[in-house]
Amino acid sequence: MNKKILFLSTTVVLSLIFFAAISLFQTQQVSKGNELVNNNLSALTRIGAPTKGAADAKVTIVEFFDPACETCAKFYPLVNNIIKKYQGKVKVEMRYTPFHQGSEQVVKLLEAAHLQGKFWPALEILFAKQSFWTYNHVAKSSQALQLLSPLPLNQQQLKIDMESKQIKNIVSRDITDAKSLEVRATPQFFINGKPLANFGYKQLVQSVERAIALAY
Repeated sequence: MNKKILFLSTTVVLSLIFFAAISLFQTQQVSKGNELVNNNLSALTRIGAPTKGAADAKVTIVEFFDPACETCAKFYPLVNNIIKKYQGKVKVEMRYTPFHQGSEQVVKLLEAAHLQGKFWPALEILFAKQSFWTYNHVAKSSQALQLLSPLPLNQQQLKIDMESKQIKNIVSRDITDAKSLEVRATPQFFINGKPLANFGYKQLVQSVERAIALAY
């Protein structure tokens, strides 16, 4: 009996130590992430980046994304739901992080569409038909361009802008900023300057709700 009690007591103690260690590690990671952002605040946002939601919203979700990323495509409608649910209070800013092979040309295509005011419909089409222009995690910009043909875009200007120095500099800036913030996977979210501690839709919603509670 005493051995059984001792065993159970030891198990409980070890479990408490284990969960305390996990909690401490998570706290340290959050602290490290916040410090990283504080040291690189200028890297978090970019003037002219595509945004959705009320311009005067007090809560900003900055999303570093890759259009060829399957998880980014799955999160697209979920982020839209957050903006609709908290209409006027939340906006999202999109930053380019072309990790997949060939994605850099696709983000140039999106930015060229952005110059013509069609970033969001272009992104929606590319996410909805992602399997048509990505093969084995390799992005095919020519197929992506074809998918945007139904949009009222000046195709000739689109191709010119894709190769322009202006767009090359924008994409390069986003890539550099992502590295400064140690973005290693997409999508990666920052809510009012704070990185999402644990990835997941539930965690994103909770973080947004906390930011709303503080801002309003």
